[in-house]
Amino acid sequence: MITVKANAKINLALDVLGKRRDGYHEVKLVMQSIGLADTIWMEPKPCGIELEVDSPELPVDESNLAYKAARLFLDEHSMQHGVSIAVKKKIPMGAGLAGGSADAAAVLLGMDKLFGTRMTQSDFMRMAAKLGSDVPFCIIGGTMLAEGRGECLTELPELPSCWVVLAKPDVSVSTAWAYNAFDDEKDVVHPDIDGLQQALKDGDMQKVLSNIGNVLEPIAVREYPVIGDYLAQMEKHGAQACRMTGSGSAVFGIFKSQVEAESAAAALRGLASEVFAVPVKRKACTIEC
Repeated sequence: MITVKANAKINLALDVLGKRRDGYHEVKLVMQSIGLADTIWMEPKPCGIELEVDSPELPVDESNLAYKAARLFLDEHSMQHGVSIAVKKKIPMGAGLAGGSADAAAVLLGMDKLFGTRMTQSDFMRMAAKLGSDVPFCIIGGTMLAEGRGECLTELPELPSCWVVLAKPDVSVSTAWAYNAFDDEKDVVHPDIDGLQQALKDGDMQKVLSNIGNVLEPIAVREYPVIGDYLAQMEKHGAQACRMTGSGSAVFGIFKSQVEAESAAAALRGLASEVFAVPVKRKACTIEC
C-alpha cells in the first residue's frame, strides 16, 4: 500500500489577462503550497478502479478527479491491473484551495510508485495538464509562477518562512461563475505580480506582503459579503496581509509565527467552522510509504 499526503495551495497573487480562443482564461498566478493536506491510500487490485472518499458530498465515479487520474494512468501505460483508492479529506471543498487537483496529482505520483513505472517529471506534467489547470502545480508545489491556463510553470524563490491561517465561510463560489463575472468587470485593478516576483527574489517579506492580490476578490466579495467579513476578521486578529484564494470562498492570512497563527485561528473559530493554522510547504505531495 502507498500513502500520499496531498497539500493544498493558496494564490499569493491571481490575475486574469483575458479570454483565450479556446474558451479558457489567460491567467498569471503565484501559487504556494501549504501544510493542509488530504491523505490518500492506494493499493493494487486485479482490475478496475475502486474509489472511497470519506465525504458524502464527493462522487466516487469517473466524475471525481482522483478517479480520472487513475484511469488516465492505467490507460497511458496500457495496464490491465486495477487500483483501490481511499481518500480522507481535510482540504475544504469549493474553497479555491485545489483540493481535487491535489488529490489527482497524488494519485498519479502514488501509482507511479505503486507500479514502478518510473515516470519522468515531463511525463507527470503532460498527464497532469490533461486533468486540469491546477494539477501540474500540485505535482511539484512550492512557490511557482503559473501562466497560460495555469499549466505553464516557472519555479520562484521560496517564500520566506511563515504561517498561514485559512478560514472558509459556509458558502462555495463557482469558479466558472467567478471568471464569467470577471469578463463583465470594468476598471479592474490588477495585482503587481512582477513586483511580487522581484520581492521573492530579494527575500523581502514586507514587499511580498504588499504585493499579494487577487483580481477576483472584489467580484466574490460583492456577491458574497461574508468573504469580506472574514477578511476583516483576519486583519483584526493580526494578519500581516490577507486575501481570498483562487475564486474563493476561503480566505487566508499570513502570520510571522506559529504562536501568532494559532492564536488568530482560535479567535476565528467562533466565526467559521473550517479554520486551519498551517505552515507554508516546499513541495506539493509527500509519499509516506
